[in-house]
Amino acid sequence: MIFTKSKSKVVTVLVHVLAWAVFGMLLFFFQPLSWNITLPYQLWIKQNIIFCLLVVAFYLNSEVLVPQFLLKNKTVVYLLIVVGVAAIMVFLNGYVDQWLKLPELMDAAFHKDGPPHRHHHPHSEWEMGMIAPMIGTCALVLGISTSIAVMEKWQKDRLIHQEMEQDKISSELSFLKAQINPHFFFNTLNNIYALTLVNADTSRKAIHQLSRMMRYVLYDTQNSTTRLSQEIAFIKDYISLMQLRLTDVVKIDFSSPASLKDQAIAPMIFLPFIENAFKHGVSATQPSNINIAVKQNNNTIELEVVNTIIKEQSNNLEEASGIGLNNTRRRLDLLYPGKHILTINENTAENIYSVHLTLDLS
Repeated sequence: MIFTKSKSKVVTVLVHVLAWAVFGMLLFFFQPLSWNITLPYQLWIKQNIIFCLLVVAFYLNSEVLVPQFLLKNKTVVYLLIVVGVAAIMVFLNGYVDQWLKLPELMDAAFHKDGPPHRHHHPHSEWEMGMIAPMIGTCALVLGISTSIAVMEKWQKDRLIHQEMEQDKISSELSFLKAQINPHFFFNTLNNIYALTLVNADTSRKAIHQLSRMMRYVLYDTQNSTTRLSQEIAFIKDYISLMQLRLTDVVKIDFSSPASLKDQAIAPMIFLPFIENAFKHGVSATQPSNINIAVKQNNNTIELEVVNTIIKEQSNNLEEASGIGLNNTRRRLDLLYPGKHILTINENTAENIYSVHLTLDLS
């Protein structure tokens, strides 16, 4: 980030130097050379002095006047000061002319092939002829300066806003993830507690699986993304752990791509949907089914979860799912804006609850 900002500043400085070089060449060198006369060296001194004064006026306007007055809604004061700056530039232009005796020198250059006209006044002619171009040049330079200053302020505000949004998203995602993890472990520990009352060997196996899953959550998901292969392995461990406490009346089917293209994905983004199916879609006595499928098509990942609705456990599955599904919706909105489709259907007539999530990982 520091390197990028430094590089950006260097590029900005180079652009300014190049712009001033082109501007100076066109305005102060190309125009005099087009007069096709022998120019006195004093003219080049004057042109360089005026050029430096315009540079000072440009940055005085962009760095001081615009931030302190225009951007603080002091428009009238700003305009008065700008007019004053332009007037000072016109005055200094005339003063430099007199100091370098340019009216006489330029009159001699233009009329070197013959005597000056009678009643010719080189002072007034040269000075009056320079006022309009000087005013136009000042207006151009100050106008460009104001435009650039306002645009840079807008870009800076936009970058600050984006950084604040990113910080907000990072904080919110950390908070959401912190909520999801205890929610998951709370349910899993309840399952293991039930197993200890039935079979000690099975409970030891369950504890081992849970420790492996905790290692994944605590260490492998600290970054904003994880590998798709790791996420699928975590899902398999979770399903295996849940199966330990289920009876034969529950049928579970899980499928994943045989040839997986490993990609980066948000950690534990699938878990709440699968957890919800086990929480509300299985029964110890009633026949029930859970079908889970992960599909991959180039950069698109699909998760399909279909489970039986066990009515006595919940009348409204999405409401009863609580923290998990609500926070996952929010995580999807933050992590994959415009790149995800989530469809949840509850068919009470056929006692089927289905979730279809599509993620674009490109």
